[in-house]
Amino acid sequence: MNTMEIASQETHNRYIKALMDISRVITSDLYLEDILKLIVMVTAKVTGVEICSLWLVDESVTPPKIRLKATQALDPDYVKDRSLSMNEGVVGFVLTNKKPLIIEDVLKEPRFKEKDMAQKLGLVSMVGVPLEVKDENVIGVLNCFTSSPRVFSETEVNLIRTVANQAAAAIMNTELMVKTKVIQEELETRKLVEKAKEILMHRRNKSGEEAYRWIQKRSMDTRKSIRSVAEAILLSEELEP
Repeated sequence: MNTMEIASQETHNRYIKALMDISRVITSDLYLEDILKLIVMVTAKVTGVEICSLWLVDESVTPPKIRLKATQALDPDYVKDRSLSMNEGVVGFVLTNKKPLIIEDVLKEPRFKEKDMAQKLGLVSMVGVPLEVKDENVIGVLNCFTSSPRVFSETEVNLIRTVANQAAAAIMNTELMVKTKVIQEELETRKLVEKAKEILMHRRNKSGEEAYRWIQKRSMDTRKSIRSVAEAILLSEELEP
């Protein structure tokens, strides 16, 4: 095996290790913010880039935007709150075209909007890859910047893209867990409120609607959640002789 083959194998092994690290995240109970930080740190380490940044689509606003959610960069100019429209800049290009974009010199790229920042931080080359999930749905973009000229090979881009897709799976899994947890909590709250209503209907001779309104008013007056009020009613029922 010659020197180039050994170097290629070492690079491949580093990426496999990165994929394994991110795979562990998929089954972890970390918060999304922690997962995103871990993804950019792992990616930056295995690629040897200066800055790795992760952008996610924010569909909670109209029209949707894509926001910077994680980076291992410490410079305040880079980590400040940043957002772009869905087709703006190199991030928007990667997102809308659903394919990687390689730039040898960001200062000469018309689509790159933040040339002043790139000059200040000494950024030169970059590769941006989409975060794809099932059905070719793109939920974000992973960018890697270098501080010296670099031509990313096809193999390297494919490996980064694999890391990005694994990251997308971790993100979607976390969001699904959060949604599932919220749904479970909502169902549990409904059950508790129904039981509390039955107690009030029996104790105070109220209708179901009147009992629910009483719980709502109590929640507002005490600045406690409806669930807390319902739990207090159930507890008082248990303590009552």
